[in-house]
Amino acid sequence: MTERESELVITRVFDAPRELVWRAWTDPEHFRHWWGPKEYTCPSCTIDLRPGGAWHAAMRGPDGKDLWSKGIYKEIVEPERIVSTDFFSNEAGEHVDPAEYGLPPEFPAEMLVTLTFEDLGGKTRLTVHQSMPAAMAKQMGAYEGWNQSLDKLADHLAQAS
Repeated sequence: MTERESELVITRVFDAPRELVWRAWTDPEHFRHWWGPKEYTCPSCTIDLRPGGAWHAAMRGPDGKDLWSKGIYKEIVEPERIVSTDFFSNEAGEHVDPAEYGLPPEFPAEMLVTLTFEDLGGKTRLTVHQSMPAAMAKQMGAYEGWNQSLDKLADHLAQAS
C-alpha cells in the first residue's frame, strides 16, 4: 500500500493569508463557523492549543443530534503545522466507540491528523493527512465530510478577509 493509499490526503489552496487560515483552525470563534459537513453546524468548540492540550467540538446534524469529536495536540509549529489525534467523544470529552455514532466496527477508534499550512504569498496551501486508508475514508464518508468542511472554510475565509 502506498502512502497515498494508506492515508486520507486532501490539499486545498485558499485565497487567504496563512495567518488567517491558521486562526480559522486555532480560534474557537472561527472554527465554529465552518467545522462539519455542509448540513451541520458547530454549536460548541474549545481549543487548548499546546502540545498535550485538546480540541473538542460538536457537529450538530440536520436531525438536531450532536456528534462530538476530540483530539489531543501532539505538535504545534505556528503557523506551519498542527499534529493531533482525532477520535469520537461524548460531551464530557471521553472516548466513544465510533459504532455509537452509527459507524461500522472497522472505523478507526483514533486517528492522527497532520495539517500543514504553506504560505503562497497571500494564499495558503492547506494539506490534511488523516491516518485512515483512503479507500475506507471514501467508503465511510470521511473524504466527503472533510471536503464539505473545507468548502465551508473557504466561504468563511472569504467573509473574514
